[in-house]
Amino acid sequence: MSKLLIATANKNKVKEISNILSSSFKAFCTFSDFDLDSPVEDANTFEGNALIKARYGSTQTGLPTLADDSGLCVDYLQGEPGVYSSRYAKEGDDIANYKKLLKNLERVQYDDRMAFFFTSMVMVFPQGQEITVSGKLEGYISESPKGKNGFGYDPVFYLPEYQKTLAELDFQTKNRISHRKKALENLLPELRGE
Repeated sequence: MSKLLIATANKNKVKEISNILSSSFKAFCTFSDFDLDSPVEDANTFEGNALIKARYGSTQTGLPTLADDSGLCVDYLQGEPGVYSSRYAKEGDDIANYKKLLKNLERVQYDDRMAFFFTSMVMVFPQGQEITVSGKLEGYISESPKGKNGFGYDPVFYLPEYQKTLAELDFQTKNRISHRKKALENLLPELRGE
């Protein structure tokens, strides 16, 4: 396939997705390349929000469109921030979001700070075919932010097997284990017709 619209304005997501799908597509573009605003994501599930974006992108551009909706789910907080991860603190700012999360987990013991990143990814083709996949990365919420790599909740998402937060990992390692990578690995066989 030649060109894929990645339905996001998030440059970090574009970099991560295009790096993984570079063997399947020759070129990548985003809403900004078409002067399109992102549609309102008002579904109450990750999959619902991804569907909204993917259908909108494909309809507006006539290109195959990949959209994801991702978030952090904390067991102790009954799945919060969930679909509201990017606007958890209302300001829509990464630092404000993870500070609110850390405040909500004050005095919560390590074993009760289990969390996972989840992504639902939807590919919509101009002919109407839709493929839905998902990916998950499990870890814990640290007591304080560490690391400069990554974005979102990466500085507070601790991976015991690495003894580091996601933001302390290099780009290659993060891409190898991320929830998006897992979803994209589930998508690749579908794209190849396997």
